[in-house]
Amino acid sequence: MTRHVFTSALFAGLAAGVLAAMLQFVFVIPFILEGELYETGARIHFAVDGSTQSAAGAPALGFDLNRHGLTVAMNLIAYSGFGLLMVAGFALAERFGHKVTTRQGLLWGLAGFIAVQLAPAAGLPPELPGTIGAEILPRQMWWTSTVAATIGGLAVLAYGRGPLLIACGVALLLVPHLIGAPHLDTYFGVAPPELAAHFVARSLGVGAASWALLGVIAAYFWSRPVVA
Repeated sequence: MTRHVFTSALFAGLAAGVLAAMLQFVFVIPFILEGELYETGARIHFAVDGSTQSAAGAPALGFDLNRHGLTVAMNLIAYSGFGLLMVAGFALAERFGHKVTTRQGLLWGLAGFIAVQLAPAAGLPPELPGTIGAEILPRQMWWTSTVAATIGGLAVLAYGRGPLLIACGVALLLVPHLIGAPHLDTYFGVAPPELAAHFVARSLGVGAASWALLGVIAAYFWSRPVVA
C-alpha cells in the first residue's frame, strides 16, 4: 500500500510539475520579468509629467539555466508533495467507502486548486515583483488557515449528509474571508495594474490546469491494480 501511494503521487507530481513549468515559461514568467523592470526602476509607470502610460512588453526569457532550472525543480517538488497529500486523501476516502475513479480524480484536482490557490488568492492574490505587502507572518498564518478551512469545508460538502453538515461546510469556506487577509492601509504598487491583473489571471489559470492534471493522473494510477 505504501509503495502504491508513493508511486501514484510521484507519477502525478512529475507530470503536473512539468506541465506547470512549461505553462509558466509561456504565460507567467514573461509577466514576472516585465514586473522586475518596474521593481528595479528600469521602467517607470508614472512618468515625470504624471502620465500613467508606459511601454508594454516583456524581455526575452534568455538562457538563465540556474533560474529556469530552479523553476522546474520547485514545480516538480511542489506538485509531488501535493500529489502525496492527494493520494493520502484517496486512501482515507476509500477507507470510508468512497471509491476514487479517474473522473473523480479530476474533481479532487480542482478541489485542490480551489483550496491551495483560488481561495487564498481571494484575499492574497499572486504578487508581481516590487509589490509591497503586509508583514509576512500574519499573511502566512492567514494563508495556512484559509487552505485548511477550505479543505475541511469542501470535504464536508462533498461527503457530509444533512443540512447541519452542509451549513458547517459553507461556514468553513466563508470564515477566513469574513476575518479578512492582512493588508496595508495604503497601496505601494509600482507596476501598471493591467500587468498585475494579467499576472494574477495567468497564474491561476496555470494552477487550475496543473491541479486538474495532478488529480487525473494520481487517480488513474491509484485505481490501477496493485502488482505485488
